[in-house]
This record gives sequence, structure tokens and C-alpha cells, in this order.
Amino acid sequence: MTKAELIESVARTVHQPKKTVAQTIEATFQQIAKSIRKEKRFWVPGFGTFSVRRRRARAGFNPRTNTKMTIPSARTVGFRPSPGLKKGL
Repeated sequence: MTKAELIESVARTVHQPKKTVAQTIEATFQQIAKSIRKEKRFWVPGFGTFSVRRRRARAGFNPRTNTKMTIPSARTVGFRPSPGLKKGL
């Protein structure tokens, strides 16, 4: 599902204009991102937890030149679904 499809679906469900729903969804995503940056996690009961994870440096290769290289460590956002969400899959 794309963001546009999400907006359309929610707008139909709550009988609100797409513009209002789009603003609400955008504000929600901004607050989630802000929470992840500040608190390093965001938890939605019954859905799951978004948290900052650290990827270790690892060996790789450059596909253009086919030479070996080291991919540096990085921080990324991970998601762990709640047991209720897993059960519904």
C-alpha cells in the first residue's frame, strides 16, 4: 500500500476530506520520527515497536569495480511486530 492509498482508505473510512486526512497522517509520521530520534524508540500497543538499531561494519564489494570494501557501521530504524500483529499474519 502506498501513502496515497492509505490516505484514500482512511478518508473513506472516517468520511473526511483527503486533504484533512493527509495532513493528519503527515503530522503523525513526523511525530513518530521525532520520537524515534529523541527517545530511540516508538511503541504502538497491538502493532509493534520501532527502535534505533546499530549495524556493524561488514565486508562487501563494489559491484561496478568488483573490488572488496568495508561497509561502515550505521544506525538504522528497525521494527519488531507485536505478538498480536504476528498472530494475524
